[in-house]
Amino acid sequence: MTAPSTFGLSSEARNLHWLLTNLVEEVPGIESVAVVSSDGLLLLSSDPGRNEAARESRGVKPTGPRGSAADLATIVSGIGSLTAGAARLMEFGGVKHTMVAMDEGSLFVMSISDGSLLGVHGSADCDMSVVAYHMALFVGRAGHVLTPELRSELRQSLETTTAGGAR
Repeated sequence: MTAPSTFGLSSEARNLHWLLTNLVEEVPGIESVAVVSSDGLLLLSSDPGRNEAARESRGVKPTGPRGSAADLATIVSGIGSLTAGAARLMEFGGVKHTMVAMDEGSLFVMSISDGSLLGVHGSADCDMSVVAYHMALFVGRAGHVLTPELRSELRQSLETTTAGGAR
């Protein structure tokens, strides 16, 4: 399994990449992950091929958002916006997390900080409590370092990687 290139990134950005890689590789049933900024831009995502060897060994056909990590980011951003609007209308305070259970998988969305979101697409057989627990660990570790400067650096790094043709 290969990790995305972190050459030239700050130590905070490398640590965030490491946390995301650890989340994907250590938690069974996670298909893909996206970190999205408050304005809906993809900041960080799991490599779609990262879990392929594990899925093949279990005989599981790859599933998930059809196009790319940007598709998952769009879904996460939309759900985040919808639930935040619902919370405002109901006057219940901010949204901490959202879970959507489907026949063939689950989608988890958790607030990180300043409107940033962590989105996880899990397989149908994932243990939802384990996924939610590890997401909360990620958010606890990432929330204090996800500054505007780091968000800008992550976005630039993602644009550079995409423009260079690597993914």
